[in-house]
Amino acid sequence: MSIFELSAILLTLSAALGWINHKYLPLPNTIGLLVMSVAASLILVAVEAAYPKRHLFEPLTQALLRIDFTEVVMNGMLAFLLFAGSLHVDLGRMRERAAPVAILALFGTIVSTAIVGVGFWLIAKLFGLEMPLAWSMVFGALISPTDPVAVLATLKNVKVPANLEVEMQGESLFNDGIGIVLFTVMLLFATQGHDSTITAGSIIKLLLLEGGGGLLLGIVTGGIAYWAMRLIDDYSVEVLISLALVTATYAIADRLHVSGPLSVVAAGLLIGYHGPRKAMSDRTQTYLFGLWMLIDEILNSVLFLLIGLEVLVLKFDTRSLEIAAVAIPLVLFARLIAVGAPAMAAWSSDMMSTRNVPFLTWAGIRGGISIALALSVPESPAKLAILSSTYAVVLFSIIVQGLTLGALARRTILTDKPPAAEKTSH
Repeated sequence: MSIFELSAILLTLSAALGWINHKYLPLPNTIGLLVMSVAASLILVAVEAAYPKRHLFEPLTQALLRIDFTEVVMNGMLAFLLFAGSLHVDLGRMRERAAPVAILALFGTIVSTAIVGVGFWLIAKLFGLEMPLAWSMVFGALISPTDPVAVLATLKNVKVPANLEVEMQGESLFNDGIGIVLFTVMLLFATQGHDSTITAGSIIKLLLLEGGGGLLLGIVTGGIAYWAMRLIDDYSVEVLISLALVTATYAIADRLHVSGPLSVVAAGLLIGYHGPRKAMSDRTQTYLFGLWMLIDEILNSVLFLLIGLEVLVLKFDTRSLEIAAVAIPLVLFARLIAVGAPAMAAWSSDMMSTRNVPFLTWAGIRGGISIALALSVPESPAKLAILSSTYAVVLFSIIVQGLTLGALARRTILTDKPPAAEKTSH
């Protein structure tokens, strides 16, 4: 089966399941696709188990095995999805909420990595799996960042105050790059053991070089693209410039060994904020933002479909599934501490509200990036538990948390403008 045929199958399935969801199911498009693809995969797995000698779905399984999920997500879809997401974020409002965004993205990711890593190590021992702490920290690093693709897709269906929305958008866009750097460091620890030359100083240096370098690169390439757009008024060329900006920025970041995700986020924020004000006509804005909205929707649909279909080719055992079940509350607990501790520390100011902590905890959606990182882990005794736990957390967060987030928002979040009676009571 050629790549073109495989692409045709994925797009056809996405379109067909998307139509069924829109026509018959009351679910958001991406969650509906995920639910249906997981259900279909489980049915096929059950049929295959019932008739093991028939190999009924061998062609489909072999086709899915040809897809390098990590490569497709990390070096294919991610750049376009992050740029599309950041393009629609209000940079002016994000600057106003810079402190909460930075705390959630940096402090929250590091704290969650530590809590999940140690907790996962203890859980593995409880179930009789001797897993080195370094491998448990690898799981902590890959599962702690909220997935920008999943979070932004979920926020489309949930009404929250503008300040809280921009905090969630900023956190998910920036903690992705931080999480990938932490994952890289922890993976080096796990694979190199005591021979590793990594120190606390080298970790900080790596974070600064990859994170800071990625942001700087995005500002430079975004600035060049903005300058080029400002000098002309031709929507087709300006749309082409935006496509070139994403691909070139991500490719250069890879060559320079800086964070590609952070670089395209920086470029997207710059173009999305300054472009409509000074560089784009109304016609250009219609075409450019319309194109990126469609790219976002189409790639999201294919990605969530792939996440569901991957169940067909993944192999789990009973112990790894038991560990995975306990990993879900562990990740939620770590998220609670990661967002709750800063809110408690700032309880006397308006920087972060403790009333929003339940919502922020439940809004910690994980997605395709975590699965891609888990699949990239080299073969080891710990990989099966890491992969199954990652899948369990991702499916739970997207389906259960994603579908109930709106109801929780209506019950718990603090509105931007509290009622007058509420103000006087304090």
